[in-house]
Amino acid sequence: MTTIVAEEHWTTKGDDVRLFLFSKHAGDLASVKGTILFVHGSSMASTPTFDLQVEGRPDSSVMEFFAKQGYDTWCVDMEGYGRSSKHRPINCDIDNGADDLAAASAYIQQTRGCGPFLVYGISSGALRAAVFAARHPERVARLALDAFVWTGEGSPTLQERAKKLPEFQANLRRPIDRAFVQSIFERDHPGTADQATIDAFASAIIALDDSIPNGTYVDMCSKLPLLDPADLTMPTIVMRGEYDGIAGFDDLIAFFTRLPNPDKAFAVMAGIAHASFQQKNYKTVYHILQSFFEQPAPVYRG
Repeated sequence: MTTIVAEEHWTTKGDDVRLFLFSKHAGDLASVKGTILFVHGSSMASTPTFDLQVEGRPDSSVMEFFAKQGYDTWCVDMEGYGRSSKHRPINCDIDNGADDLAAASAYIQQTRGCGPFLVYGISSGALRAAVFAARHPERVARLALDAFVWTGEGSPTLQERAKKLPEFQANLRRPIDRAFVQSIFERDHPGTADQATIDAFASAIIALDDSIPNGTYVDMCSKLPLLDPADLTMPTIVMRGEYDGIAGFDDLIAFFTRLPNPDKAFAVMAGIAHASFQQKNYKTVYHILQSFFEQPAPVYRG
């Protein structure tokens, strides 16, 4: 049985923002396949999303799964979430999250001496990851964007959410509870996740936060698009759940066609709604992601 090593880390952004980082690996850092940086979404911190433990659900933690495959895996709580700083009077928008990733990635590279990252972001975390990658392409070897949104066109979830935009703009944070987490799995296509996983996910989320920042909601409802796909020069995969109400299909195709690197992929994940790693078909997501991360670089470009 593989022994997984878990580590807690801290770094700073600016003068007074502390960021919590968490890593898992199989112990032999000298021979890892690569370093993965997982980026969480709008409504929960990083460890509930990427290190969720559910009894009877094999490899429920995506960090543990990839650690077993030989990767050094990391996640970071964005400012305003989880164990990271929450004291500043800001709404912690996408731009701020990209700054968090710059600070976190610099710390990891200094700590591990590693090369460019394999970066995975989900929902607003995909936006954070994409903005970070556009700003720091030298730090990103391959980029995976799951439940991504570009212009917002064709997104029923964002259309509904925009009705509350004045409320989100008027408040820096919004409360969350178990019922809110349950609603994530009911808004697109009920039944794509089992109740035991939803319950464990909710428990892990509310153990860390009873409110979360509004910045990503404001950005996704009123400021899209936030980046030009032409600025993503690294190999990139766009991943969309079959039933995802955030990621409009035509919007993603338009984004995908504009990605400049020919080493790119578009994956539609059958039977999956929005929270990919908490779905019944989570092993499909793992397979797609591992295949993309392990894809050989082209040896010939005509």
